[in-house]
Amino acid sequence: MFERFAKAARYAVVMAQEEARTLRAPHIDVEHLLLGLAAGRDDGIRKVLADRGITAATIRESLSRKRSAEPLGEQDAAALRSIGIDLDAVRESLEATFGADALDRAAAPEKPRGRFGFGGGSGTSGMNTGHIPFTKSAKKVLELSLREAIARGDNRIEAAHILLGILRAPTPRTVTLLGGEQGVEALRSAVHELLDRAA
Repeated sequence: MFERFAKAARYAVVMAQEEARTLRAPHIDVEHLLLGLAAGRDDGIRKVLADRGITAATIRESLSRKRSAEPLGEQDAAALRSIGIDLDAVRESLEATFGADALDRAAAPEKPRGRFGFGGGSGTSGMNTGHIPFTKSAKKVLELSLREAIARGDNRIEAAHILLGILRAPTPRTVTLLGGEQGVEALRSAVHELLDRAA
């Protein structure tokens, strides 16, 4: 399918992988595809997003804040509370001892080294340097981008088609990043207008 992707669309997918890696995400999800588009080479898509306050910087900030604010889910926190561990108290204690940004500065554990002390360590401070898989939701968005291109009679998948795929099957987090349901609908109209002008 990737042979049908235009250069800017391919770049957006590559950027999504790089952004997911930078954010230390275990998977490339729909929000990373959105971030790849916002940081991508398609000026029209970047402008359509920026006109609605959606930039690579705002998406990164939101994803970083979400990651650092909720390392465990609410069910995990409730389970720990039931055995006497209060995550808020642990966080306050760590910050009192090591400083306000102690958890943000915490380094990921090093990968174990091989038998003779070699291998295993990539020198990237625990950063995933290998292949990061796409989630089912992200794969669905890429498939939908092909469908959007076909439905419009376009012979290539452009960055705008990827955004239409995101708008057709957004995750709850992506809906929030896009300004809610109204933001999704307004953005869909703007992307179709952009493609119509380019045709």
